[in-house]
Formats: sequence, structure tokens, C-alpha cells
Amino acid sequence: MKFIDLNSTGGIGANSMYIEIGPFRLVVDSGIHPKYFGPQSIPVHNKIPSNYLDAIILTHCHLDHVGSIPLLSKKFPDAPILASIPSSLLGPRMMHNSVSVMYLQRDELELKDYPLYTRADVERVAGRFLETPMRKKRVLERDGEELAVTFFPAGHVAGAVSVLLQYKHRKIFITGDISFTDQWTITGAKPIDEEVDTLVMETTRGATARGAERQEEIERLLVGINETIGRGGSVLMPVFALGRMQEMMMMIAEAKREGTLLPAPVFCSGLGIDLADYFDELHRSGGHVRFSRKLVSNLKLRGLPEFISPHDGPPRQAGIYLISSGMMLENTPSYALAASIFEDADSSIFFVGYCDEETPGGEILGLSRGDLYLFKALDYEAELKAHVERFDLSGHADREELLSLAKKLKPRAIVLTHGDAPARKFFQENLSATGGVLDPEPLKMYEV
Repeated sequence: MKFIDLNSTGGIGANSMYIEIGPFRLVVDSGIHPKYFGPQSIPVHNKIPSNYLDAIILTHCHLDHVGSIPLLSKKFPDAPILASIPSSLLGPRMMHNSVSVMYLQRDELELKDYPLYTRADVERVAGRFLETPMRKKRVLERDGEELAVTFFPAGHVAGAVSVLLQYKHRKIFITGDISFTDQWTITGAKPIDEEVDTLVMETTRGATARGAERQEEIERLLVGINETIGRGGSVLMPVFALGRMQEMMMMIAEAKREGTLLPAPVFCSGLGIDLADYFDELHRSGGHVRFSRKLVSNLKLRGLPEFISPHDGPPRQAGIYLISSGMMLENTPSYALAASIFEDADSSIFFVGYCDEETPGGEILGLSRGDLYLFKALDYEAELKAHVERFDLSGHADREELLSLAKKLKPRAIVLTHGDAPARKFFQENLSATGGVLDPEPLKMYEV
């Protein structure tokens, strides 16, 4: 097998990998990096050493995996996009949102070459999605040979898959972003239970030892929300629009039904609300997710005020604010709302998902109360008086679970992906006895 990590910055970002097996050429995912702009934000498709692709495989629809699919598909227009049934529905919606964001970035940041692709490009790509059911082989043919592609539920987010590639007697298993723990909206991963030749494995949580159980963290989060509401403050929960927002809706709705949450209005806005309708459709059409509008109807969701300014102080109506983006990137609703409650000692900012240390969310998590923070995009400096806390509700597997998976599958070779340097180092050190472990340099071809 030949392998290239097409993400020029390595780590987690514009995730994409090129895989060559016999005569077959594949690219798995093609994302966009949330911290960068222009060419630096996308995979280096020019490093693909082929004039054809047999398929583009999409593991799931977070933008760091799907955001540049239109650019890749334009380069290889004959390649079908293999995706799960939920991802075939969610993918085009996420890409349309990416176009909207790029138009805003063009105007705000004067990026003349934006958007990188158009809504027409997304519509063309949508016609190339090939719905691929779970656990059913899809066979690709070339030069009289066959490659079998099989998807397995990966947990993580609605529609996420792990991928088994079978060529002759060789088996390659790609975990994708994977989680073995049940969430409110989806069940945990159920990967293969057989030995493989090569394991391509995500490493997101390699630098983090297993913490509290998920249910314990949910209970702790509900206590924090009640304490904030009880003192008259607002709770800001920056969430990823796809997956985490719908999960938090379900959690809050259930707590309200059980009477374990103090009365408070719930505010949501933007893409996450739209995606809730898609989740509802996926639930009704085939039970692909455990979410429906009916199940969260008791939230009586409200929209955000049209304009949020930190100079006006905290929102006039205290409540629970489920707002994107999850990492509180500049020029997003969660960034503006965080600035407005930053100096309110009664309010709280609760992080419930992954947060890159170099994003505003990651920077704020590193502060202590009383520290000053400059909201650069707003030209606003404030002293941290609000309560800030992280809750471990990650959609990624613990490192102990990934070690167990690697040892069970007994691969001859392991390729590390989707993780920062300390995370990858942990797996290199702890899997060296299991098989050959490769931490690939970006844009370099390897024979595995």
C-alpha cells in the first residue's frame, strides 16, 4: 500500500489521505482547516500522484473532513463519493454552509480569492454521492481486479464510518474519527473483530489519559448549569453545529422532563438548528439517529438577539445558550457572546467538546479568573470574571480504547493520523511491540 498524508500542516485540520492499493487509487476525506485561509487551509491535492481516482471516501461530515470535497471532486470528476446514508444527506448541507462562511470571510478579511468553491460546485458534488450502507461490501473494479469497501459504524457523529479495504488477501482498516461510547443521538462504534494487515488509526486523545465516565461528566455539567441559573447568570455552551448541538439539545430536554434542571429559556441559532431538521429526517427515514424534533419540543427554542455587543454587557435575558462555534473562532456567535458575559461573575462558559489550544476557546480555557483577555476581532479587552470549565464529552475514543483495538486487530503495520505530535508520540511508544508504527510526514509518500 502507498500512503500520503495530504494535510500540509499535519495534526488535525485539513484532513485527507491518499491510498494506493494495486491498481486502485483512493482519497479518504478532504477537509478544510478552521484556523487557516486560502491554500493553507486545504489539502494539497496536487500531491496526488495519479490522473484518476477510483473513489473518494468520506468518513463523516465535520468540515475538517468534508470542507474541500468540491475542490477534490472538480479535479477528479469521474470519482464517485462513497458515503454513509446520513453523510450523503448532511455532506452537501455542510458544504453549502462552508460557502456562506467563505463569503463572509471574503468581505471581513478581504480575501479576494474567496469563496474557494461555489454553491453550483456543491450541487454538482451532491450528484456524485453514492450512498453506501453499513456492513455491506461495495466492490470497485479495475483492470480485471477487485477492491471491496465496507463501512462500519464509527460513533463520533451521525453517519461517521470506519472503513475496511480488502484487496486480494490484504485487509486495511481505517478507523476514521471513532468513539466507542454511546451518545445521546448515536450509538458507539462497532468495528470489525478480525485481524488486519494495516491499521490506519486516529490519535486525537493520545495525550490525554482516561478521565471521568461520560455519565459523570453529564451530571457534573447539569450541576454547573443549575448553579449558574440559580445565581441569575447565563450559560454559554460553544458547540459544533453538527452533532454536539443536537446532543446537548437532547440532554437538556431530558433533564427538563425529569425535573433535574432549573427553569431557563434555551437559545440556539444558525446551522445547528437547520441540522436538527436533517437529524429529524434521518430519524424518521430509517432510525439513523436517536433524535427528533418531538423529543426536544419541550425546549421551546428561541433565537439569538440580532446583535450582540460586549459593550452592552451580558444578555438581557439569562438562559442557556447553545451557540456555534465549538472552538469559539473569531467572528462567530459564540465568540461575541463570550465577550459579552466575560466580566459577569454570575455567568458561565462551559466547553463540551474538542478545543484547539491556539483557538480563542483554547486560549480562554487556559486563563484563570482575573486574567485579561483581548478579543482581537472585536478590539475588546476584558477581565475574566465568568466561570470557565471544560467537560469531557469528547466524541473521540480514549487512548486506552484505541490501544485495545490495535492489539485486538494485530496489524503488521500501523499508520497514525488525526492527532497532534504529543498524541502520536504516545501511540508510537505504546504500540511499537504490536507492529511497525508509522507517523507520516505530511506530503511524503510511504510504502506500508
